[in-house]
Amino acid sequence: MDSSSTPPVAAAPARLRWGSYSSVFLLLFLFGTETFLVSPLLPTIAGDLAISEQAAAYSVTAYVLVYAVCAPFLGLVSDRVGRRRTLVVGSVLFLLSNVAAALSDGLTLLIVSRALAGVAAAAAGPAIWAHISETTEDTVRGRALGLGMAFFSCGQVLGVPLGSFLAGAAGWRAAFLAMAVGTLLVVPLLLKQVPVSAIQAAATSGARAVFAAWGHGALRKALLVNTAFNAANLGAYTFMGVVLADRFDLSVTALGLVGILVGIGSIVGSTAGGRLGDRARAQGQAHLPMLAVWGLLLAVGIALTVWGPGLVLALLGVTIWFVASGGFVTDQQTLAGTAAPELRATSSAWLTSTMYAGTGVGAWAVGLFSDLALGTAVIGGGLALVAALGGLMVSAQLRRGTGSGPRVEQVGVAEKA
Repeated sequence: MDSSSTPPVAAAPARLRWGSYSSVFLLLFLFGTETFLVSPLLPTIAGDLAISEQAAAYSVTAYVLVYAVCAPFLGLVSDRVGRRRTLVVGSVLFLLSNVAAALSDGLTLLIVSRALAGVAAAAAGPAIWAHISETTEDTVRGRALGLGMAFFSCGQVLGVPLGSFLAGAAGWRAAFLAMAVGTLLVVPLLLKQVPVSAIQAAATSGARAVFAAWGHGALRKALLVNTAFNAANLGAYTFMGVVLADRFDLSVTALGLVGILVGIGSIVGSTAGGRLGDRARAQGQAHLPMLAVWGLLLAVGIALTVWGPGLVLALLGVTIWFVASGGFVTDQQTLAGTAAPELRATSSAWLTSTMYAGTGVGAWAVGLFSDLALGTAVIGGGLALVAALGGLMVSAQLRRGTGSGPRVEQVGVAEKA
């Protein structure tokens, strides 16, 4: 028989070898824990350092503010000098910042240590998302990014309660020491799993390179949508506990359990978003058609949380709310990793910065209402619908293939270990 008549053998579908990403997934878990760790410890920290809880809260502001400001610049560093180097330096700084927090004997050192932790996470975070995007096959990229986001959410679901328990048993400093020890264990694994990558040379430099993502049509629209979505999502979330407590007279303990539900919803949304995105791309739909759906689901979740009759429906609303949140973030990270591959880390960093900006604007807008439930519904639900419309515009531009912008060329210079 003529060999030419033999039907071609279909290529085996790509598999996600998640074990080879265990180091960055664990680091994301630690970052997720760090982001939410201080809030439940504020009364204990304030009492031990003889400061007010409001003053202790500046340590939270320092972490978030420094991350938001530094992330785009450090994302550019990652795009220029490579993922491995940025990840290792960021991880070591993260370790040292947690040791400094554990040794803090006053507010100044605590705030400085938290600011350093923000710098560390701003360096390593975008590098992680870029590393995952550029080392996974297109058919499983969404699943890998979704799994990474699920590990980050697990930091809230598991890491924060564990940290609080450890703080209750051995003091609040023990929680930060545990974070340092966890990071110390991850660093050798990072060195083993994250390969040396190619260094990239850019067509633009300086501030222009930092803002290059805004010159890319699809990315620019996605960043604006990200701002609106998170003004609705995390901005409204700022007052969710107050709304639920007023509606159903929930205790602090009960609200803590709602927080776990938030994390579970995020995990479900992240993993589902990754799988749905991979399936869509396998069918030739590379324009992220789910972005608008997540915006609509967010509006539904917020409405049920605020107006749903009965506690069960309100909690269902919370779940839908954060399923939408997890799915949206996963799709956005996929977009950042594929729309302009030469700007992966910078684009991911801008996603975080616009997320924090949106959160601040949303919380401010909701706070203008004397009736916080009404403010949550109007601002949260309204901006969620705006984000859904924006998601349609992003998908349309990706479908037309008109999202090109400034390009950089990769040169064949290996990153030094």
